[in-house]
Amino acid sequence: MQEIDEALSAQALIRAGLRNLAAARTVLEKLGDEGLGSQCISLLLSSLARACDPDTALRNLYDIIGSLHRQGLRLHDKLPEDGQIANLTMVLGVSKALGFMMMNRPELVIAAAKDAQHSLQFDVAQRKSAMTEDADKSLAEAVNSMRREYYLQLAAIMQFDAQTRNPIDVQPRVSTMLSALADSALEAALAIAKNNVEHGDSCRFAIIGMGKLGSQELNYVSDVDLIYVVEPVSEEVDNAQLIRIGSKIAMMVQKICQSVIAGVTEPALWQIDGGLRPEGKDGPLVRRLQSHLSYYEQWAESWEFQALLKARPVAGDIELGKAYYDGTRPFVWNASQRSNFVYDCQSMRKRVESLIPAPLKDREIKLGRGGLRDVEFTVQMLQLVHGRTDATLRTASTLESLQALASGGYISRKQAVRLSQDYRFERVLEHRQQMWELKRTHLFPGLGKGSYGGMERVREITREELDANIDLRRLARAFNIHSDELVNRFDATRREIRKLHQDIYYRPMLPISAQTQTDDIRLSREAAEDRFASIGFADPQAAMRHVEVLTTGLSRAAKINRILLPAVLEWLGQGQNPDMGLLGWRSLQERFGTGSQYLGFLRDSPSAAQRLCHILSNSRFLGEALRKSAESITWLGADEQLQLRSQMSLRTQTRSTVERFADKPAGFATSIRAMRRHEIERIGLGWMSHAVSESECLQGMTDVYDAILSAALRWAVTRQIDQSKAALAPANIAIIAMGRYGGSEVNFSSDADIIAVYEPKQGADSHEANLFALHVIDDMRLVLSGSVSVEEKIDLDMDLRPEGKNGPLVRSYDSCREYYRSWASTWESQALLRARFAAGDSDLGHRIIDDIINPLRYPKSALTDDQISEIRTLKARMESERLPRGVRRERHIKLGKGGLSDIEWTVQLSQLQHAHDIPALQTTSTLEALESLRREGLINVEDADNLRETWIMCTAARNGSYLWSGRATRADILPDDVYSLGGIAIYLGYAAHQGQRFENDVLAKMRRCREITNRLFYGIM
Repeated sequence: MQEIDEALSAQALIRAGLRNLAAARTVLEKLGDEGLGSQCISLLLSSLARACDPDTALRNLYDIIGSLHRQGLRLHDKLPEDGQIANLTMVLGVSKALGFMMMNRPELVIAAAKDAQHSLQFDVAQRKSAMTEDADKSLAEAVNSMRREYYLQLAAIMQFDAQTRNPIDVQPRVSTMLSALADSALEAALAIAKNNVEHGDSCRFAIIGMGKLGSQELNYVSDVDLIYVVEPVSEEVDNAQLIRIGSKIAMMVQKICQSVIAGVTEPALWQIDGGLRPEGKDGPLVRRLQSHLSYYEQWAESWEFQALLKARPVAGDIELGKAYYDGTRPFVWNASQRSNFVYDCQSMRKRVESLIPAPLKDREIKLGRGGLRDVEFTVQMLQLVHGRTDATLRTASTLESLQALASGGYISRKQAVRLSQDYRFERVLEHRQQMWELKRTHLFPGLGKGSYGGMERVREITREELDANIDLRRLARAFNIHSDELVNRFDATRREIRKLHQDIYYRPMLPISAQTQTDDIRLSREAAEDRFASIGFADPQAAMRHVEVLTTGLSRAAKINRILLPAVLEWLGQGQNPDMGLLGWRSLQERFGTGSQYLGFLRDSPSAAQRLCHILSNSRFLGEALRKSAESITWLGADEQLQLRSQMSLRTQTRSTVERFADKPAGFATSIRAMRRHEIERIGLGWMSHAVSESECLQGMTDVYDAILSAALRWAVTRQIDQSKAALAPANIAIIAMGRYGGSEVNFSSDADIIAVYEPKQGADSHEANLFALHVIDDMRLVLSGSVSVEEKIDLDMDLRPEGKNGPLVRSYDSCREYYRSWASTWESQALLRARFAAGDSDLGHRIIDDIINPLRYPKSALTDDQISEIRTLKARMESERLPRGVRRERHIKLGKGGLSDIEWTVQLSQLQHAHDIPALQTTSTLEALESLRREGLINVEDADNLRETWIMCTAARNGSYLWSGRATRADILPDDVYSLGGIAIYLGYAAHQGQRFENDVLAKMRRCREITNRLFYGIM
């Protein structure tokens, strides 16, 4: 007894890792009373010192001994060797759940302590035999026997894993054993299922393991991904019977493995997931072999071929499973030739990552950034890209594949070692978390507020808080380190995995002379071309030449490019046109020279560099605009610089321009037009960088046009005064904005619809005032739309003036008033719904709006049937006459069926009818008027929502089309090719290469909009 007391000193208990010393001493003393000698207790304390949770292990050991006593059994009789109790203790310290199961399962205690049946040495046949021994008994007996055997073998694997001093070293073998155990369990489940399904023997049935089971990398508790293949045993079984019998067998297999069954006392094994089968969960549960192959040939998406990489026949009909495996291999190894293959797979990976709830993002061991899935994704992409021509890469296991990639020269051996070590470390984290409660989890222990961080920022948690975290302490003891060390290692591993992905996939795409690490490798030219093509480059050879030019030499620019280009290539590959993006990157350097500071700015601001790559690979217009000003690139570093400029700021600039070029038409024209280009660039950059919204773009462009027209008018007035040598202008002039310009809905490609009105000053000659105003407007048109500058012109459209193209360019106030009072057509009243004062004399402008325009556009009397008919007839004529030749009506965003014109005319007709009585409708904005119509019940909610969504979508598509192609003449037309549609779709929030989806969406919206227009505008019910 004295020896036991010495063994139970406080120092000895602390060395054993026990925290509750009083409780531990009491339990150990009771164990001594039960017959455990001092030597056994010392050995027990030694094993507790290595256990993940010594307190739980000791408590559960005591409870198990008590439970055995109640069953008339003694632990020493079952485990006569002291080392066996130590083995048992290690398992109890790593799995609380298995300890609970042992309370009434003595055979499980033995399996965890000494693996009495030597299952760790089983070959496939022995494991299958042990698992299927009672498959022909009743369902409950057979399932109980199978599940019991599964947990016996699982306990033996846990014992092997738990007693290993470095679990990272044995992790691959543990996963292989777990996979073999699952294979045999599925074999047994299939045998039981066939015995319990009528005519089950008439169906050849193969189970294909996917995911971690397929690659023999299974966890302790995972969803097991399966695909089922069936064929008839004889021709007497028709297809319908085969599918019905096969489905019943598959459902029975799943029930046996995962469900509660009457009479079955043993717990379920794991959940089966059939989501990777053709058509996913919407597809049939079982298929014949040819049906599988036909699906992969015609319908499968890129990620499905990535999933097939790990497919392996695991149970059932061997020949059928092999036929499935052999039949799917060509699809797997040719998948990288599919358009946008790597991009599609990357998009799926990002989507999965984005779905992780924010509180769990930095705790996810499997799916989070720098997690297991990142390692697997990196390896699989390299396999699929290069495995088409290199058969040595056609392996399923992640670690085997890493070794093959290193041996083949596709990654460096140092990178392979680091990534392998990181992967096995995270797999052990995952295993230990699952073992504790035998539940499926991939989460690092919760750290309270410290659960956030670890990648870009430090976790906010103290060492004391970490030491007090019991779950974290238990996990850290698996690696024989402290809690804070484990957190640091976990975060460092995640960061390294994230960095290695870029280093492994993208850095070898640089020439060997441009690589920065001594252990980097050089890809063959063919392998490099494959890799460039895999990330979306249509001309890999040209891309390689660009990269070589950018990184060659000793210049500052070459040195910075060697640092930036791996990330740049990745970011460009995420765009619609990586070739255009890389050419744009090179053009910037050639334009601004190797000594420019912009590259240093991009090196120091990765977010700006990423934004620039997004812009260069998705916008021809902005790519060309950026080459005219290095300053614009620096805007990408801060959202504040991409915000809309205030009207005061714009007018300050234009005022200076007017003063500087008072007598220089060419200089003024160049400066004022360049300002528009510059502001389109700023607003476009802001829109693409999500710093400004679509509606802000429209308002921002409207403000720019207001400032430009105001400046052009002021410049022209000053010039005419100077030329006429007059002291003052003989007339005041006002510019009235019309159309989308009047509605503050200016697109990047919009012209400026205006009406010019003058009023002679008191005492001035009316003829002289008329000539003055006409010359001013001519000068305005010269500097904005004329050929005096090489800068792109700003079109002034004055066709909406009184009498249209046949009327004078500028009218007096009195003439306007008389015309609109006596001669205006109904369509002109409609056109004036968008009129607002834009530039010039404010008093004159507002009198025009209040005294002339408002009474006409907001009439007191309702429209007559003839007036409504006139509007409808004009609309129909416009659709047929103004549509460009060769353009199909449904593809014109503005004039086509369901396009912007349909929406605007429908809204405007209601405004003409109701605006006088409903002040809220007295607005030039289409969306504001539409909302008022909805609010007043004049348009139902569903119709209003559809019209609003279509208007927003078509307006964004016009802006996107202009930025994508740089061609204003094509901005209103939906391209026919999916590639260009994909470029436009980027601006509407779609991922790259989603042109077909965007086309389907926008055309569906426009068709529905046309139905509403027919009903509300044309009166066709």
